[in-house]
Amino acid sequence: MNEFHLAQVNVGRILAPLDSPQLADFVAQLPEINALADQAPGFVWRMVDDDGADLTGLRPQEDDDLLLINCSVWESVEALKDFTYRSAHLKVLARRREWFERLADFHHALWWVPAGHRPSVEEAMDRLALIREAGEGPGAFSFRAPHPPPVASPTR
Repeated sequence: MNEFHLAQVNVGRILAPLDSPQLADFVAQLPEINALADQAPGFVWRMVDDDGADLTGLRPQEDDDLLLINCSVWESVEALKDFTYRSAHLKVLARRREWFERLADFHHALWWVPAGHRPSVEEAMDRLALIREAGEGPGAFSFRAPHPPPVASPTR
């Protein structure tokens, strides 16, 4: 068993309210894409709201009603990359400019967590702040410059 899993956060600022006609296709695809993630090889966990639904009702920044967050945990970089780029998720990703602003700064971060750990919104936003402030490193990185998991402690 892996002692560490890969956490990921991504944020996006939607171009219109979620109940607008402009976002209707995006919102309609969320249940399918979330179910696809839940069944993907290497998937461990995804952050959901108190009702167990997606996070579209959660705002990671109180002063920004259009900023959405997604946070999940995977067994490996490869598992997350396969889901992101080699599954039906790609069809939604390809249309992101229809629904989301192009952000000038990092909008996603990856980092290693001990197996069983579930990041909070605050932790995820802290990792996003870290990659924005310090660039990519072991504490926050992207697919472009992945870091290996920490070296496991020897078993005693």
